[in-house]
Amino acid sequence: MPIARVNGVALHYELSGSGEPIVLVHGSWDDASSWRRVGPALSRSHRVLVYDRRGHTRSERPEGPGSLGEDAADLAALLVILDLAPAHVAANSLGGTIALRLAGEQPALFRSLTVHEPPLFALLERDPEALALTKRARAGMAAVVERLEAGDDEAGARLFVDDLTFGPGSWAGMSAGLRGMFVANAPTFLDESRDPEQLAIDLSPLRAFDRPVLLTHGSESKPHLVKPLDHVAQALPHARRLAFGGAGHVPHATHPDDYVSALTGFLTTGGRKPESGR
Repeated sequence: MPIARVNGVALHYELSGSGEPIVLVHGSWDDASSWRRVGPALSRSHRVLVYDRRGHTRSERPEGPGSLGEDAADLAALLVILDLAPAHVAANSLGGTIALRLAGEQPALFRSLTVHEPPLFALLERDPEALALTKRARAGMAAVVERLEAGDDEAGARLFVDDLTFGPGSWAGMSAGLRGMFVANAPTFLDESRDPEQLAIDLSPLRAFDRPVLLTHGSESKPHLVKPLDHVAQALPHARRLAFGGAGHVPHATHPDDYVSALTGFLTTGGRKPESGR
């Protein structure tokens, strides 16, 4: 993968295909390889960018505390440096939080936005019906962080996978390579967890976002990963909603054909750049 130096950090990226640009933004613990099952299909009709976010796998891990603001600035810089803006942006998990933040700050960089299950647990704290969900989610996060701070990266990764995200036994069912990637990126997850904005977002800037938006979740996902989308949708009243049947938190990895079909269908019918409003 080539290297782009943005905001003082070396980021590994890969470009493929031709056509309108799509940027795929991964979540925590993993890297650009999480998109490998959908990238080739998407590149038949689009110019596809995947990259390792700062601190993940092949990208540089800078010293000191990081922030989601830095990740949003990295995404913006890549779009400009690689001459991809405005681009369709499709993001998963914490990558979705980063993309939503940038959409509120710099909407002109976007043709459209697709977000799957951003872990915006702080939004649930203002929702009496979902308060129990956020308490459980925060308790689960605290337990993961406790193990990482104790230096047991594998135990923290396993707890995140089995208890907080995918369900019991999921860690054992992963390949050795995937488990190794989670463990290697554990220090970055710990750093992300120290950002007070990791689980929160100011939705008010998104009310002015006039690009097409698709908000997705998996039918088998845990409720605390799905419910925040209701609040995001309130800020984006024209956003489309879609559930991936039988899928969970990473449909692009587990149900790649469904993901490609949904994304390309959205881009074909509703995700083109508006004629005005840039």
